[in-house]
Amino acid sequence: MTSNTRVVVIGAGLAGVRLARRLGELGAGGPGTPGVSGTPGVSVTLVGDEEHRPYNRVLLAEVLAGRYAPEVIALPSPAGLTRARVTGIDRAARTLECADGSEIAYDTLVLATGSNPVLPPLRGLFATLAEPGRHELPEGVHAFRTMDDCLSLSKAVRRGARAVVIGGGLLGVSAARALAARGAQVVLAQQGERLMERQLDPSASRLVLRHLTDLGVEVHTECRVRDVRCVGGAVRSVEMADGYALDTDLVVLACGVHPRVGLAQTAGLAVHKGVLVDDELRTSDPHIRAIGDCAQHAGTVYGLATPALEQADVLAESIAGDAGVRYTGTRAVTRLTLAGPDFLDLAAFGEPDARPGDDVVQLTDATRGTYRKVVVRDDRVVGGVLVGELGTVGALARAWEGAEPLPADGAPLLHLLTNDGGS
Repeated sequence: MTSNTRVVVIGAGLAGVRLARRLGELGAGGPGTPGVSGTPGVSVTLVGDEEHRPYNRVLLAEVLAGRYAPEVIALPSPAGLTRARVTGIDRAARTLECADGSEIAYDTLVLATGSNPVLPPLRGLFATLAEPGRHELPEGVHAFRTMDDCLSLSKAVRRGARAVVIGGGLLGVSAARALAARGAQVVLAQQGERLMERQLDPSASRLVLRHLTDLGVEVHTECRVRDVRCVGGAVRSVEMADGYALDTDLVVLACGVHPRVGLAQTAGLAVHKGVLVDDELRTSDPHIRAIGDCAQHAGTVYGLATPALEQADVLAESIAGDAGVRYTGTRAVTRLTLAGPDFLDLAAFGEPDARPGDDVVQLTDATRGTYRKVVVRDDRVVGGVLVGELGTVGALARAWEGAEPLPADGAPLLHLLTNDGGS
């Protein structure tokens, strides 16, 4: 890295903040260096378009549930944080164009733009504004992706309010549980045949279903919402594909996310599902890198916190001068821990569904509401699903991540499954 290198990071989420912090830890910049000073000869400017202090998006459901105040999930604010909305990238001039007319010059640009919520093509979902091409959600209909989404929904919910959550994945389960904790009458509509079907096997899904129903959430699977009905610009009901209508005061869209790649596409970078990056996290432009939810590495868009943080760490070392560092992928664990009196803890990793010839170790305790399943192939842990009292997650995840063969007698694995001691 040459002297006086300007590193600009677009996105002040987990990945962008981690990158800025790690660069600050890898060295001591001189006085007067703009941005986050740390790595010698490198100045870092972090550009975020949200008005809030950077925060841990993973914990938004706890804010909605009223267990955490927004400031509790705030991340350390880097000194070089700039509030701006980037509208374009001039690759030839190596500058960013901002909505306020200003420009930001860079030598190395990092895209950490995250992802946007998927807004399903439901009839009546969008109200067109006077300005052509712009749309807004009807009153009472909320996405659940940003702090603004969370605060708006939190302000709207009240005890006894009727709420329909569309989507039964990780986000939908979290939102439904949080709304129930606030006293809302919650209906969760899932188009698939079970909750969190991408992460969990049927047995684990049934435990999550039981947890939600115990909280008073009404769950409908294999149920597709086709219409949002509004009166005076405010939602009043949703209609199912079979014609059945549910009266509601609130609708929460929890239908997944897609990488936020608009800037990259407009700038002419190679994009598939996400911005394509190599093992050095370089895009098709050698002066531009990408990390986190917006990046696609070796065919995978992770959309999880752990890979985003690992990518940020690798990129920080690379920018700081380690020419040999590479990102080779992450064996990520999907984790959902929801605190409170009705505690829910679950984890899923790898391949939870066994193939012919695989060994499966499975333990269920209906009284305690716990379920543990590990899939072993060729003496290696290849996947698992765990629900409830998860003191074993850390050790099992390490066994999976290391891909090391298990002892032939299997005793250590059984010990991990039955031991509730620390992770």
